[in-house]
Amino acid sequence: MRILYAAAVRLPTEKAHGAQIMSTCAALAAAGAEVELVVPGRTTDIAADAFAYYGVAKNFTMTTLKVPDWFALGRFGFAFASFLFGRKVARYAVQQKFEVLYTRDKLLLRALLGAKPRAKAVWEVHGKDDIAPAAQFAGKVKVVAITNGIKEDLLQKGFAESDVLVAHDGVDLSLFKNPEGKEAARARLQLPPDTKIAMYIGRLDGWKGVDTLLEASNLLPDDVVVAIIGGEPAQVAQLKAKYPKARFLGYHPYAQVADNTAAADVLVLPNTAKDPTSLRYTSPLKLFAYMASGKPIVASDLQSLREVLSDENCYFVEPDNAAALKEGVREALLDPSAQARAAKAKELVQNYSWAARAQKILLFLN
Repeated sequence: MRILYAAAVRLPTEKAHGAQIMSTCAALAAAGAEVELVVPGRTTDIAADAFAYYGVAKNFTMTTLKVPDWFALGRFGFAFASFLFGRKVARYAVQQKFEVLYTRDKLLLRALLGAKPRAKAVWEVHGKDDIAPAAQFAGKVKVVAITNGIKEDLLQKGFAESDVLVAHDGVDLSLFKNPEGKEAARARLQLPPDTKIAMYIGRLDGWKGVDTLLEASNLLPDDVVVAIIGGEPAQVAQLKAKYPKARFLGYHPYAQVADNTAAADVLVLPNTAKDPTSLRYTSPLKLFAYMASGKPIVASDLQSLREVLSDENCYFVEPDNAAALKEGVREALLDPSAQARAAKAKELVQNYSWAARAQKILLFLN
């Protein structure tokens, strides 16, 4: 099966979608598909090779179809650059005779459908912004939805049950086969060796709920440190001044995720309930990395997260409640059965590898 994966993104990128796209392509290729990732060659500040940066096998092709790099020039610049790129991708798809055209971008999907190549179109849906215009694609595409919440909404938009597959995001389990030791990881990250560490890894966007975790950092005892990996430099500078008890470690490449989680005693997923994306539509990469780490997980009690986690393998807390989050972290640190819960999460995550996800998608497409 020849798959063209079209993505109007800059690669590498510090954002999670870069890791998700590269991991999906590598897993599909490892499962037997011939995969070509087509990108517009956008400017990136990261000089590293994309395959090395994300720690994925170089088993698929990356092709650049150049268009003016107007993606950063606001909404209209992004839309126009995406339109130009979509036209180029559509022509390329027809010329190369791919069997499957795969994208997570509705603008590119529209362009690919407009070209009418003899190929199956697959749309991977990742959030609420895709739901409103989705009806125009019903009956025309196969959909890979990352949560059941997305699938429920798409069925209401007229999609057939048989055209929608739920495939949550995943993790590369090989990254966790031989992680760094806790002592070495803390020394590298400049974290204190003799305190308890509650760690968050990811962006600091509002719907991620990091503000609740930072408020909880002021409530936790002095022997518990909240460590934050991620965030833009300007965000980090602002938050450092406001939350002096938290440790802000900056951004670290996704390929280091196993070594970074090794430094933690507890891993925190504090998503807000105030945003629909967080509530019903997200399948965070960090969730599966947390599970693979074998460390106890404290998470907001949300539908999106309960699609994967349960009370048997996680400490759920009330969302948007710093006091509740503080108590959840303390419980995870003090509970004698915490490691048993973490072990159950690690066992469950075997079902959520990128490899297992790719097999599921290819079976669906066949």
